[in-house]
Amino acid sequence: MWWLTQGLVLTAAIEKQNREKSISLARRRWHRFCRNRRGFYSLIIFAFFFITSLFAECISNDKPLLIIYDGRPYFPLFVEYPETTFGGDFETEADYLDPYIDEILSSNGNKVYFPLNKHSYQSINFTIDGPVPSPPTKDNILGTDDRGRDVFARLLYGFRLSVLFGFALTAVGTFVGIVAGAVQGYFGGRTDLFFQRFIEIWGAMPELYLLIIFASIFKPSVLLLLILLSLFSWMGLSDYVRAEFLKGRNMEYVKAARALGVRNVTIMYRHLLPNGMTPVITFLPFRMSASILALTSLDFLGLGVPPSTPSLGELLAQGKANIDAWWLSLSTFLVLVGTLVLLIFIGEALRETFDPRKN
Repeated sequence: MWWLTQGLVLTAAIEKQNREKSISLARRRWHRFCRNRRGFYSLIIFAFFFITSLFAECISNDKPLLIIYDGRPYFPLFVEYPETTFGGDFETEADYLDPYIDEILSSNGNKVYFPLNKHSYQSINFTIDGPVPSPPTKDNILGTDDRGRDVFARLLYGFRLSVLFGFALTAVGTFVGIVAGAVQGYFGGRTDLFFQRFIEIWGAMPELYLLIIFASIFKPSVLLLLILLSLFSWMGLSDYVRAEFLKGRNMEYVKAARALGVRNVTIMYRHLLPNGMTPVITFLPFRMSASILALTSLDFLGLGVPPSTPSLGELLAQGKANIDAWWLSLSTFLVLVGTLVLLIFIGEALRETFDPRKN
């Protein structure tokens, strides 16, 4: 019993020391990342635009943020009010861009506070003088698409959807890839052999054909796309995690943990996984940019989200169909390329930060 107690005490001391080292190492890596100006400023710019897009409803919407009517406050952004609430004729939800409703709300000392852009991603501008898509004007700063919808609003909402989809697909693919690679690398032998043959067969599946088939069977949705793309997005990462676990499974501290009766799951999570996270973290921005590009490509081909959903790929398809409407292609191109460039710069900075050959 004495040697077992001493072993447990020694293991606890080693774990405490490793935690302190990991905290110190994380600080050094963060300072190293901050010294990479291009990656650091790219992270700040990307975070600013993403956080701003989370409040898209407060920036671009056809509903007012606040209405002061007869001395009472109303919040149409959060509550649906019928026209009769403001002296209208119908019980349906009020159209706040309707000249009749606008005249009622603007009279008798009432106050209406609209967002910066008075258009939502699905609202149609019926006051356009001319054919659509219409060029940029004071009312539509980036013009309208082929249905009269505001391009700025659809870019803002589409950017948010693309980034959130990229986060979700990256998270799911990373989790599955880590689990699959950890199981292969830690147990090895027949388990590794079976998984490798399965990955070879699964990787040979025609992904685009499967998307076409499922798109014709099921109703297109963001969730369906996330599930289908997640079935294939984990394989690239599992190879790197598998290599790290194969390298670490025969280390002395792993053998000592096994001798003390520590469970395999605990060894994998507590001892091997932190050492194998370097390739995972390094590839995260690149995997996210690939996820955004995959969603945009599928939307461009008409295999992505439903037509009414704001999407960068759908705007690119409209720009291709309306070659004279330069504002459609140019604005979408700048948003998409700018997002991918920022993510690539962040990924390069992370790769240099976690490179063990650099001080």
